Amino acid sequence: MAKKRIVVLYGGKADEHSISCISTAGVLNALDMSRYVVVPVGITKDGQWLTNGADPRTFTMTGTAMPTVERTPDSEPVVLDIGAGADGFFARRADGSLASLGHVDAVFPVLHGPYGEDGTIQGLLEMMGVPYVGCGVFASAACMDKHFTKVLLKAAGIAVAPGVTLDTRGYDAADDFRPNADSILSAVERAGLRYPLFVKPSRAGSSFGVSKVEHAHDAAELAAAVLEASHHDWKVLVEQGIDAREIECAVFAPKTDEEPRASLPGEIVLDHPADADRFYDFDSKYVDAKASHVEVPAKLPRQTLDAVREVAVKAFKAVDGTGLSRVDTFVDAEGRVMVNEINTMPGFTPISMYPKAWQATGIEYGDLLTDLIEGVL
Repeated sequence: MAKKRIVVLYGGKADEHSISCISTAGVLNALDMSRYVVVPVGITKDGQWLTNGADPRTFTMTGTAMPTVERTPDSEPVVLDIGAGADGFFARRADGSLASLGHVDAVFPVLHGPYGEDGTIQGLLEMMGVPYVGCGVFASAACMDKHFTKVLLKAAGIAVAPGVTLDTRGYDAADDFRPNADSILSAVERAGLRYPLFVKPSRAGSSFGVSKVEHAHDAAELAAAVLEASHHDWKVLVEQGIDAREIECAVFAPKTDEEPRASLPGEIVLDHPADADRFYDFDSKYVDAKASHVEVPAKLPRQTLDAVREVAVKAFKAVDGTGLSRVDTFVDAEGRVMVNEINTMPGFTPISMYPKAWQATGIEYGDLLTDLIEGVL
């Protein structure tokens, strides 16, 4: 059997650049190289596509700095010929000539956040007619924007956290939003939101720009949180904190004509008992391996686990998901399930929930990747 040529895209312009690099290391080290010829293509933080640079298989989370895609003496810019489709991937040599990267059978965009998980790369590949792993343009764009995710889920009858969306483009950034503090507080009070609040960018991931606001009616604290979120997106969500456990469920649909499957739901358990108010921030997710651990299945009654799986599949269908997603939910003390967000390209780092959830459900990491790729070929 001839090997299929797979381009793996990683890095990117989003805040999640380094997380993409770590995810890619996990993917490349688990791929079945007897089936595939892999062409890693890194995207720098300023958007340049490169090949033949540093080997992404070596990227780790250890050390003082997170990995990034950088130009090296051996790296070569990647040039795309959109009209040539699967034969339109080239590397520019030092002498200016173009060398084909070969006929590309599929692309695996291991990209998180804007300019990768938001429909932009997906739209480019659609125009080229190149198959790719993951959700399509619509689902990627809709799920990248937490505001529109809520709109779609509510229309499908799926419960979501109460909240309000703010447009910060007209706010006074020169004075740290202080002149807008009272109007921000008024919007929260009109929405009837209860404290604590979580303030987050609508179109960012990995907990970038997320703040917890605990003091009711403190306009200054709320404005400061909105300012922090606005550094990542002008559209900011203010959500009511939910007294519930955060339960994550991996959804898997490698072939569009097959019913999506849901993994056993899992829970990220924070290992900071002395710091009960700490929430699952960036360091807990990716940097501090001792900050948390994954439990799959989550310690919940079987009927509650089944309810989470049912809601996860329903949410995946509501946003027109394909390939894979991780559906993050809240489960309260009565067992009611509420969707928090949907990640269309969830993390594939060594401590990420998605591969761990499927491993616990009966699909090993390498088989998971093979099925995702084979599903689009």
